[in-house]
Amino acid sequence: MSEKPTDALSRRAFGETVARINTSFPHWFCLNFHQYNDREDDLPWDQHWLVAAIAPRPVLIHSATGDAWADPKGEYLSGFHAGPVYRLFGKEGLKQNTAPPPDRPVGGTVGYFLRSGEHDVTAADWENYVAFARRELGMIP
Repeated sequence: MSEKPTDALSRRAFGETVARINTSFPHWFCLNFHQYNDREDDLPWDQHWLVAAIAPRPVLIHSATGDAWADPKGEYLSGFHAGPVYRLFGKEGLKQNTAPPPDRPVGGTVGYFLRSGEHDVTAADWENYVAFARRELGMIP
């Protein structure tokens, strides 16, 4: 199991907050990010901007129901709020502002999958990664 920076909206200050992630994983971000510990509302950007910066390329956001620190709701909202930039390129984003039920992948060029279970990488995760890559990139025969 590997750790990754979250796609969740920092301004939600939910789960793994800016202060918590900077304390637990200080090497993940530049030192300037530490000035926003417990000051999320002062951030000049949020994670949906990072997702939007990937446009028009495909992105799959993946969460687990039992991973509250990753803030699955905030991760979904990052993908949803990146949608307008994808639409500028004629690509499909997430269509609704609420996450789907667990174990049902949704989306187009911006995809989202909420897996039942804890923070982990499972066979179901890989099945969804491969299906997304096949659909969006025409990869993996």
